[in-house]
Amino acid sequence: MSKRQLALNAFILPTGHHIAAWRRADVPEHANHDFGEYVQVARLAEAAKFDAVFVSDSVAVSAGNGGSGLEELALTARGTRLEPFTLLSGLAAVTERIGLIATVSTTYNEPYHLARKFASLDWISKGRAGWNLVTSSAPAEAQNFEQSELPEHGERYRRAEEFLEVVQGLWDSWEDDAFVRDKASGQFFDPTRLHVLDHQGEHYRVRGPLNVARPPQGYPVLVQAGSSEPGKELAVRSAEAIFTAHQSLESAQAFYTDVKGRLAKYGRAPEELKILPGIFPVVGRSEAEAQSKYRELQELIDPRVGVNLLSALIGSDLSGFDVDGPLPELAATNQNKSRQALLLELAHRENLTIRELYLRIAGARGHWTVVGTPIQIADQIQTWFEQGAADGFNVLAPWLPGGLEEFIDLVVPELRRRGLFREEYSGATLREHLGLTRPQNRHTAERDRRAAS
Repeated sequence: MSKRQLALNAFILPTGHHIAAWRRADVPEHANHDFGEYVQVARLAEAAKFDAVFVSDSVAVSAGNGGSGLEELALTARGTRLEPFTLLSGLAAVTERIGLIATVSTTYNEPYHLARKFASLDWISKGRAGWNLVTSSAPAEAQNFEQSELPEHGERYRRAEEFLEVVQGLWDSWEDDAFVRDKASGQFFDPTRLHVLDHQGEHYRVRGPLNVARPPQGYPVLVQAGSSEPGKELAVRSAEAIFTAHQSLESAQAFYTDVKGRLAKYGRAPEELKILPGIFPVVGRSEAEAQSKYRELQELIDPRVGVNLLSALIGSDLSGFDVDGPLPELAATNQNKSRQALLLELAHRENLTIRELYLRIAGARGHWTVVGTPIQIADQIQTWFEQGAADGFNVLAPWLPGGLEEFIDLVVPELRRRGLFREEYSGATLREHLGLTRPQNRHTAERDRRAAS
């Protein structure tokens, strides 16, 4: 039996991760805005003892890259979504143990607002919040915030680094023992345990302190989703989990070795950063059944939607090119650099046409697609886990709720039989699920150091 155990998150896109999943007869067509559908999925994942549910986000209608993209968007279920803080606060009230991770961008938010909201979510959920820190990569987002185009990629990450510094400083505004609440004396808090941040930086000037007590977890679990060089450096310096995309064991192993190898220069141990690739599993009781399910999903894709999705992910408008021709030479993007590099490498390595490429990514969007029986899928998960490619996975259910139910009913028992996944929760917080320590308040740590010297 393996001493390590997998981390598993359920990545919730309302109708499922496949771009055409909403067209299946068994998928609720109203799932984007029906809170009850989110509740069902979160409870499914919690009953299966998943570490967390994860919701992605964008602050724009997710049209393609170039042209309007709106006709194509109208053929998908991707146009609208619920705001993540509101959604996860609601889910916190109807679940008890499962972690709640939200994507929130540093590009179009202010540090004080974000620190306050995540601290509140951590209190509401009793220590189950996680923040997937991203920098916005869709041009449409810029146009909703008085900008004509995205800030330059490197600049977005420089702002993100300072943004995180401010947020963590605000979370440390109050030491853990600040609130004495002594009714006899009338003293509510100890003023020596309250600290004004007074941050004066290149991008932000924030006085503080935060008007929410320090979160139950110290900091909500910090997740990072960029795999570019700036993204990896931000992750190894500060993150506790990385969401990443890989098509092959060899690519995942190289990323895992690279990232884990960078931790020492920041005084961090390998177990302090969990690497969680995405997996898009299509499960069948036989291989033929699994392939049939996958083929049925693929046949639901409208070509306009496929090209639009690929354009958005690759950072260039492909609508004017022959869909059965090769991918054209493309300039480097200012959007999602790591995803563009992954897709270009895949297309060139396998000599794929535009149609073939969008068919390859219409479900997993560049993540790992696995189609097979429970034993076949468990075999591959175990290989990645035990051969230095992953500490766990984000499970991208092809459709919801059925695709997640099938993974839970068929694959999870096989993982448990092999000792790879928990039978029960052993802790109450997301940090405890992931085996992460609670960070000490910086002011408490400094006082302890002075007292010991």
